[in-house]
Amino acid sequence: MKLTGSEIFVEALKCEGVKTLFALPGGVVLKIFDILHQQKGLQVILTRHEQGAGLMAEGYAKATGKAGVALVTSGPGMTNVITALADAYMDSVPLVCFSGQVSTSLIGNDAFQEADNIGLSRPCTKYNFLVKDVNDLAVTIKEAFYVATTGRPGPVLV
Repeated sequence: MKLTGSEIFVEALKCEGVKTLFALPGGVVLKIFDILHQQKGLQVILTRHEQGAGLMAEGYAKATGKAGVALVTSGPGMTNVITALADAYMDSVPLVCFSGQVSTSLIGNDAFQEADNIGLSRPCTKYNFLVKDVNDLAVTIKEAFYVATTGRPGPVLV
């Protein structure tokens, strides 16, 4: 049976040893939350604002020495998490932030809740990824954690 993108996402987090995820549900990431709800051993802390999710993930990373993980939706979710990414960048904190995005075919068409995630995050991340094929998702997540935690630690956006 072929896994969905949401299932691949959750399995990849588990493979990276993620136990805690800070998140705010919204539009394009809702299917991920359906899968997260079924998981044991993965604590999802829901926040009231995307900035809170990012800052909590940053605090978690500082307190545990592990990469913090945040999940936000597209558009305003992405723009609201920028402050946390910038702070993690300035403080060299390992943080992996996952932001939803509109369908690949809609990027650049002013679609509902579309944002230039790569352009917005470029100044405040070590690296950012735009996954265009679900078959690349697991390896991209693995690479994101590697980049966030090696050398000078810092935030990575997927």
